[in-house]
Order: sequence, then C-alpha cells, then structure tokens
Amino acid sequence: MTTVMTYQNLNLVDFAATEPTELQAQVIDAIDQSNEFLDTLSVFQDKDFTPISAEQALDDVMSFDHINLALDRNWGILSHLNSVMSNDEIRHIHHELLPTLSAYGTRVGQHQPLFDRYQTIKNDKAFFDQLELARARAIELAIQKFELSGVALPKAEQDNFAAIQSKLSTLSAKFSDNILDATQAFMLPIEQSQLAGITESGLGLLADTGEQYKVRMLEKEELTQAEIDDLPSPYYVASLNIPVYIAVMTHADDRELRKTLYHAYVTRASEFDKHINAQGESLNNADIMSEILDLREQKAKLLGFDNYSQVSLSTKMADNVAEVEKFLRDLAVQATPTAKQDLEQLQDSAKDYGIDDLQPWDNAYIAEKVKQSKFSLSQEEIRPYFPLPKVLDGLFAIVERLYGITVKEQQTGQNETTNIATLWHDDVHFYQLFDADDSLVGGFYFDLFARSGKRGGAWMSGFQARYSHDIEGYDQLPVCFMVGNFTPALAGKPSLLTHNEVLTLFHEFGHGLHHLLTQVSVGDVAGVNGVEWDAVELPSQFMENWAWDAEGIALISSHVETGEPLPQDKLDALLAAKNFQSGMQTLRQIEFSLFDLLIHAQTPALDYEGILQTLESVRDDIAITETPEYNRFANGFSHIFAGGYAAGYYSYKWAELLSADAFSKFEEEGIFNATTGKAFRDTVLSVGGSLPAKTNFENFRGRSASIDALLRHSGFNDASVDKAAS
Repeated sequence: MTTVMTYQNLNLVDFAATEPTELQAQVIDAIDQSNEFLDTLSVFQDKDFTPISAEQALDDVMSFDHINLALDRNWGILSHLNSVMSNDEIRHIHHELLPTLSAYGTRVGQHQPLFDRYQTIKNDKAFFDQLELARARAIELAIQKFELSGVALPKAEQDNFAAIQSKLSTLSAKFSDNILDATQAFMLPIEQSQLAGITESGLGLLADTGEQYKVRMLEKEELTQAEIDDLPSPYYVASLNIPVYIAVMTHADDRELRKTLYHAYVTRASEFDKHINAQGESLNNADIMSEILDLREQKAKLLGFDNYSQVSLSTKMADNVAEVEKFLRDLAVQATPTAKQDLEQLQDSAKDYGIDDLQPWDNAYIAEKVKQSKFSLSQEEIRPYFPLPKVLDGLFAIVERLYGITVKEQQTGQNETTNIATLWHDDVHFYQLFDADDSLVGGFYFDLFARSGKRGGAWMSGFQARYSHDIEGYDQLPVCFMVGNFTPALAGKPSLLTHNEVLTLFHEFGHGLHHLLTQVSVGDVAGVNGVEWDAVELPSQFMENWAWDAEGIALISSHVETGEPLPQDKLDALLAAKNFQSGMQTLRQIEFSLFDLLIHAQTPALDYEGILQTLESVRDDIAITETPEYNRFANGFSHIFAGGYAAGYYSYKWAELLSADAFSKFEEEGIFNATTGKAFRDTVLSVGGSLPAKTNFENFRGRSASIDALLRHSGFNDASVDKAAS
C-alpha cells in the first residue's frame, strides 16, 4: 500500500514507498468502488417509486464525490510520475490504464440516475437557492459536463461516444510520448571549432549532456568503455532539451550548428524525424494529429455542434469562434507595425555579422547581439544576479507583502515518518504555505530542473484540491506540483536563471497561488478547478509583472558570488528591453492561436496535408517572415494535441488582456499595496471557480476588462482594438 502521511491535513504522498504497480492496483480498486456505488443508484428513492428529494440527491452527489477522492489521488500521482520520471514501467502502466479510465469517465458522464440527481437539485429552486455559492456553481457546471459527455444521446450513440473518448485519450498520450522520445533521441557531439560564442554556463550544459551521451552509448553498446575513455574530457554534446537548445541557439557563432539544431527541433515527431521508439515504431505524429481531429469532429457532431471549436468555446468566457477570431486578428493589426520594426532591427544588425538573409536559426542569436549593443544587456551577464535561492526568497517575500502569506521549506527525506515529506527525485523541494495567523494554507513541491525522462516545458499540476466532507469528518488542504525545466546547478554553483526563466517561475507560481489560496472547499470549483480555460492564465500572467518591476527585481536579485544587487545600469537595460521583439512575439502567439482555432473549426476534419495547409494560410495572413518548408511545428504542438488547450490556445492572449488590466490597478494604487493585494486575493484567488471568471474580474476591477493596459504593456500605441474580452 502507498503510505499516506497526514501532515496536518495535507495528506502527502510517501513517494519513497510508492510503486507504479501499487498505484495501478489502487486506481482499479477505486474505479471498482465507484462503479459499485453507481450500480446502487436508481431513478427512484425506494420500491414505491418515490421521486428522489433534492436533499437525498445532494447527499448522493457528495457521497460520490468523496468516493472518487481515491481515484483522483492515485491517478494524479501516476500521471505526475509519468511526466517527471518517465520510464518504460511507468509509461506502460499509465497507458494501460487509459482505456479503463476513459470508459469509467464516460460511464459517469452518461449515468442517467446520477445526472437526474443533479437536475433534481437544480430544479428544486427553493432548495437550490439556499445552497452555498460554491456548491450551486459546482452543480451547474456538472450538469453542463454531463451534457457534453453525451448523457442525452441514444444508447448506440453513447457507445460510439465512449469509443471516441477512449481512443482520444490513447492518441494524446502517444502524441506526448513521441515528442518526449524524439526530443531525447537527438544528441549531437560538438567539435571544438563549433564552440565559439557559447557561454561558460552553456559549455557546462553541453559537457553535462556529454556525460549523458557516454552513458547512453555504453548502454546501447554503440561504443565500448575503452572508446568512451578515449573521448576528450569534457566532451561537448548538444541536445534538444530546452536549456541546452537555447544556450546554442542564442550564443553559438557557428551558423551551421544553429541551423542543424533548429532543423532537428522543428522536425521532431514528423516525417523528417527518423528516430524510433524502444518498440521500433516511428515517432511521426502526422497520422495521430489527423486522427485526433477526426475523432474530435465526430464527438462534436454527436453532441449537436458543427465543429469542435464550438464544443471547446461552450465552456469558456468567449462566446463563439467569430469573437475569438476577431479578437486575435484585431490584435494582430495592432502588433504588426511594431513587429515590422522588430524585424527590420534584426535584419539591419544581422548584416554586421555577415548575415544578409536572416533565417529563423539566426533570430535568437542576433536578438542577443542587439540586446548587448542597444541595451548593454546580456542574459549571461545578468544570470549570476539571479541565483535560484535568491529568486525564491524574493518571490516568497513578494507574495508575503501582497497577500500576508508565509512560505517555509520543510524537511524532506526518504522515510515514512509523518513529519518528513519524501520526494520522487533529489532535485525536488517541498514547502508549506501559512496565512497571516500562522494557519496552514497548503503545500507545494518544486521540481525545477531539466533531466532525462522528464517532459519538457513548465506547468502547475493542481494535484489535490481543498476539500471537506462534514459527514465523513474529512478535510484536506490543497497541494500542488510546480514543474520547470530550468538550467540546473553547475560547477558547484546554484542554478543561475536567465530572466526568462525567472518569468516562467513567477508564472507557474501564480498558478500555484490560485490553487493554494482558495477558500472554497467544494473540490470541483476549488482553486483552478471550474475556472474557464480562457481565464485560468490570469493569475499566472498577472504574477509575472513583479519580475518586471524595479522593486520586485531588487528582492529577487543578488550576485551569486558577491551578493551585490543588480547594478542600476543592468536594471535599466533589463527594463528598457522589456518590450524588445514584443511585436514579433505577439504575432507568433496569434499565429499559433488562430491555427489551433481554425483547424478545430473546419469540417470535414483535416488530414495531415490540410493541417499543414491551414498553418501555412495562417502564416500568410499573420507572419511577417518566411518559415522553412520543412518546419513541422504542429507535430510538436502538445498544448492542443496532448493537453487541454484544443481550440483554446488563444486563452494565453485573452487572459493576458485580463492580467494586464488587473495589474494596472496596482500601478494606480501601489505595486505592493496590501489593500489592493487583499482585494485580488479575495475576489480572484480565493473564490476559484465558484463564480464565473468575468464576475470575479469585475468584482476586483470594478468594471469590465479593457485592452488598453495590454497594448501599453506590449509597447503598442494604438488602443483601438475591439475590447472583445469585456
């Protein structure tokens, strides 16, 4: 059995005693228990065919929620380990469970007696009106979820719906596997002559990858130990893991090396990627993508929608595809003049380095040169001023000033005592969050460094929501995992972050606060749960602002060796460069968002060629630079093919509008104004999904959202874009 450590209602996982096979058994057992409960439910209360009362219906609903805690917990642990410690055993068990979980989820979503109970509660107006706000909202959202799960479909169509759901879960997992395997399969030994320009920290990353390369070559018997011993030390090897990739693309003078890595990165899991997995199978995602789109369209049609984009938007702030498309295209109009200036600046500077035809593999390299010449800013020069321990101390100080909360790192180890948190990897740290009255709010794990077997990117997983059940006498506080792929500690120094990594850390911590600071104890709408997808990025993007503020930067920066604060000239340069390339970056996000929206809005569903043609069409409309024909960005677009952003990637820009406008209140009232901080906590962070996101925003801001702050923060002058998100 997996040990559960109480830890003051945090109910932590004893990772030292957690085995994938045990998690598998516990998931199956939890599903069996839930199915047994569903088997007992009838449309009627007793044999006399007495209708179920609203009170009894609510008791049944809450009992079912409580039974499902074990499933959510054990599957959440296994899914997390598959993302951060993936190996053949974990991946096999995880994927083997997917059809079972899909079948169970479909049964719940189409279970008429359970659905009837939710309707009974909602239809008894007197009873429903006296429910606490969070419970009432959870009931409404559940009814919507039932409807989107096909509860009203005829039996034959329900069976078809179930098969579609099962296949989609398997395909999404396969898509993600292919990206991870393709990323980690690529390793390129670097000649000494190719190292020019690469920074000291970059060389450290390449040398570390070289050690991994030696181990791999030995394990695969492609090199003998004697041959490995003959290799130079350090031995430099490039990979597609993000810290290494960025180090080369930003600083390597060797243009051919940059081009080689770019080609490898943008062709991952495509027809140009010849790597295979451990089973000898191709990693090409092409057929998977078209099949996913086809199945999503079938699902939409079964539910009575014209296309999958309509399904996606039915649960979001935005009303329809036309509204989102107009928002994105209007924003593109605003960004394009600035983007053209950005491009001209890069093209002019590229000529100084003998580059007359600026290409995508030159952009990061030349952008770094421009930063150094125009702003006297080098990411490598400021990296020593952002050692991770200092950044964390400053981050925790910022949220203490804003929200009156305190973060304390907790003792960790590898045992089963109830006062030590055990971890899944030595890099991981565990923290507890306390309120101003010293009451425990929740706990979180930081797993911040890139490594083999770990999915790329950064994310917050709301593993355990705040929840209570009075009848059962059960309480649990929120716990989350915050994951990154930052540059690890090298050469005896702590991890030194680029400012971009600092922003990512603040972003994920914003998600974490949204999850942890909730005062809602109804799990379905606690924290990030129940929040519309195009608003869930509001707290995360909002938090980034303090990593751009001079007072905030003063708290998170000091030189790793001298302890000196970031010098004024470097601070001025960093702030001056805030909107550097913002036009091009905005167009890039709009390109991705429109592509996602349109491929899910087209019927019949697109095949692989149609997917690529749609992307090319969007680029023709939006992009201001040419993209190489071989670029297969879509084949690695995990957000929409293996994540929750299908027909919803626009959420990043939509929520950025909200976050910029929310932050403008702090700009007006004081960057560390505790009263304003309390208001944001009370109206947004604390209420989670218990109210519509639009209501939460307006309760904080006192009005509808305005795009003016977003345009100002982005460096765009014309504020005439239609205020779609209002």
